[in-house]
Amino acid sequence: MSKHFLLLGAVLALALQGCTVSRLHVRQAQAIVAETTPPSSDCSGTDHCARPSPVLAAAEQAMAQSTADHPQHIVTLLADSEDALAARINLIQAAKHSIDVQTYIWDQDDVGQLVLDQLVQAARRGVRVRILADQLFSFGNLALLNRLARVDSHLKVKLYNPTFHDAETDPAEFAAGIVCCFMKFNQRMHNKLLLVDDTIGITGGRNYQDRYFNWDGDFDYVDRDVMVGGPAARDMAASFELFWHHKRSVPLTRLRDVNQYIRQHPEAPGWPAPTFRRPQRVARLEHDAQDPLWLQAHLLAPAFHTSQVEFFSDLPAKTDAPTRRHALDFTHHVMQLVASAKHEVVLQTPYLVMSKQARRIFKAMHKRADPPRIRVSTNSLASTDAFAVYALSYKHRKRYLRDYGFQIQEMKPHAEAAEEDYAIANADLAPRLAAAARERERYPGVEARAMFGSRGKRNRPAPLIEPGLRFGLHAKSIVVDDSFAMVGSHNFDPRSDHYNTEAGVIVHDRDFANAVRASILRLTGPENAWVIAPRRVSVPLLSQVNQAIGDISEKLPLFDFWPYRYATSYDLKPGCTPMAPSDPAFFSCYEPVGDFPGVALSFKLIYTRLITAFGAGASGIL
Repeated sequence: MSKHFLLLGAVLALALQGCTVSRLHVRQAQAIVAETTPPSSDCSGTDHCARPSPVLAAAEQAMAQSTADHPQHIVTLLADSEDALAARINLIQAAKHSIDVQTYIWDQDDVGQLVLDQLVQAARRGVRVRILADQLFSFGNLALLNRLARVDSHLKVKLYNPTFHDAETDPAEFAAGIVCCFMKFNQRMHNKLLLVDDTIGITGGRNYQDRYFNWDGDFDYVDRDVMVGGPAARDMAASFELFWHHKRSVPLTRLRDVNQYIRQHPEAPGWPAPTFRRPQRVARLEHDAQDPLWLQAHLLAPAFHTSQVEFFSDLPAKTDAPTRRHALDFTHHVMQLVASAKHEVVLQTPYLVMSKQARRIFKAMHKRADPPRIRVSTNSLASTDAFAVYALSYKHRKRYLRDYGFQIQEMKPHAEAAEEDYAIANADLAPRLAAAARERERYPGVEARAMFGSRGKRNRPAPLIEPGLRFGLHAKSIVVDDSFAMVGSHNFDPRSDHYNTEAGVIVHDRDFANAVRASILRLTGPENAWVIAPRRVSVPLLSQVNQAIGDISEKLPLFDFWPYRYATSYDLKPGCTPMAPSDPAFFSCYEPVGDFPGVALSFKLIYTRLITAFGAGASGIL
């Protein structure tokens, strides 16, 4: 990067930073909003015409039966995408007083439109609705934000950490943000929360976009949430209040581009009915969300009734005070939980790139006289849309296997378990599991928009040898000793540790922990994942020389080009039983399938190798 470019970026950044919204323009926009916002419906009921919900009723009962010494919670694991979306719709329709929503991504596809429209309808019947979304990855449409600013007085929207006081970030602002104020720009709000009546909340990994609920038809995620009713909801409410009132959470009328758009379009915009790509699928989901028998079978019957449930969240803008321990509450607590393991840790993460703190913990655990078993479920290059991050995981395979004792399974892009879940979520549609049957030309990037790029060719996942609907892993969960489990937004990587704010719940209940463990391990079977294991020694001397060169190459910050790595991917042979790589019979029952199975020869493979060679210092950014 040339000095001239840096200077230009710094000048542009200073110019953009100075362009705040004047008080006069704020008052003008606020006046337009007040004059053109229609009144809410005259629902006179104290419950604001809420739809009866057995789910909310169960949470209210748990809250009523709780005492300070004996809290009561009802907890439902939302591993199935249909359950996760129907639970949200049911709770929004059942809300009597308030709905608070916090998210990292909000797209305008079917899921995004459905949830947003339901929130608008709740506001129109008098429920206080607050939406806090990360600016860089949500909405990004001035006409939509103009409508949201004026749709109802009970609905308020704020964007977190806007780039140079704008809702939309153009390429010049993106570059300027990196040059002038990288720490602030790079820190994002990764929390996910939907909280109803301060009584029941949903948190986990899912954002408001089709692919998180198996509605994409091109690339879908395996993800996980948890729904908690009871006193832990009060901690959710307290966390949301901190974020809502933080200086980085900016109302729409104080954003430059939204403010200007409102002033240039003073007429009332109205709220048009959503236009869905698959209206029959939306109608079926809404029917399920209102069906007491379906709700009982899918959300209440599988629920766990337990006492000790903890909700944790990092403080907003934790990069402003990285030395303040309480700013990193969630991150530190997760690390403490892992370090306390005695027998087993089951970890699921999309991005197997360990922070320094995590590396120290796992290395110390592996050195114990009787180390716990560490089972890891993560993405393969074929299943991930974050190939740059995968390259760093690939670089350190030997460290994970030898120094930390990880047993790693990487998800296959056409995992049978994911295809089964997709079929359930799309039961009313013909199967669309072939690439030729894509419904639209849209290429997935890292969480819809890459940190260092936008949608487009360079952010497509690696092309596959076999066509078909692709699945990737997005769930973030950990189970320790079959006694407690965490489900949240934390990826257990440097970004989650140091930059993004994260949140999640920790449930101290053996039955719940076993349910999460089973959900994770379901994706590690031979039909769903490849096993990562050391290469078989064929010629001892050559193998030793190869490993020695590989060790030197891996430690180099640059030029890690050695192609023959310590470990590779394996697939189970027909008729064999799954086993750990440490089993003496492993090589007789598993066959090597290459470092990047399922991936076609392409520039993505070259990019992956280049990032492996040159990207060692970028793990905290990617």
